Amino acid sequence: MVEVDNPQLSIRRQCELLGLNRASYYYQPRPETVFNLELMRLIDEQYLETPFYGYPRMTVALQQKGYQVNRKRVARLMALMGLQAVGPKPNTSQPNKAHKIYPYLLRNVKINQVNQVWSTDITYIPMRQGFMYLVAIIDWYSRFVLSWEISNTLETTFCLSALEEALGHPKPQIFNSDQGSQFTANDFTNRLEQAQIRISMDGRGRCFDNIFIERLWRSVKHELIYLNDYETGLDLTASLATYFDFYNHQRPHQSLNYQTPAQVYYHLH
Repeated sequence: MVEVDNPQLSIRRQCELLGLNRASYYYQPRPETVFNLELMRLIDEQYLETPFYGYPRMTVALQQKGYQVNRKRVARLMALMGLQAVGPKPNTSQPNKAHKIYPYLLRNVKINQVNQVWSTDITYIPMRQGFMYLVAIIDWYSRFVLSWEISNTLETTFCLSALEEALGHPKPQIFNSDQGSQFTANDFTNRLEQAQIRISMDGRGRCFDNIFIERLWRSVKHELIYLNDYETGLDLTASLATYFDFYNHQRPHQSLNYQTPAQVYYHLH
């Protein structure tokens, strides 16, 4: 890996060599108290295992681990993390009522080829002194991660950036997301329509409509995020770049008959 702390290279050049968006170097995690960050880490881990837990059950789960917390604190932290206090889907999926909501197009549809369906979602990433958000776009059939971006806010910009990068691949027939304001934003849906891609959106509260990317989050967190303690946006981005390259090109998937996503996506044998 390129030495990113090299004083001989400009920040711009370091990011170019790593293949990173220069903005990620300047991203600082959203801060919280040490105790709250510890609670948020535990909440995130529990949510991966039990996404149907709202804040009452999550409070009990934390209390069973020996933490003296009340429901009000847990509800606030889950909202801050982008996790819905009641129901299975993240708060990142809260719709904007001014935006158009598209129907879910994948019910009973057989996915049998690459670039038939792409899917996207946002997840919370714990860090040493705060947290960030990660968005990714994957091909459903191959599980290939087409693009990803990080941000310290839930604005649409980083999702649109990931979409533009993904569209460097052959376009899909259908693009599926939840009803989050980032994905219902006019800039986002207009870009999909401009590319003549059909838009599909999950029903509210249906976390398993987007099951393949939910499985991706489980892999990313258990195999990378929870094993490290990231301090800066550049640290996190460089590590994610290495992981997603591994995930796409080296990590065999049982569901793909132990092929890698890249082998399936690019029809390699």
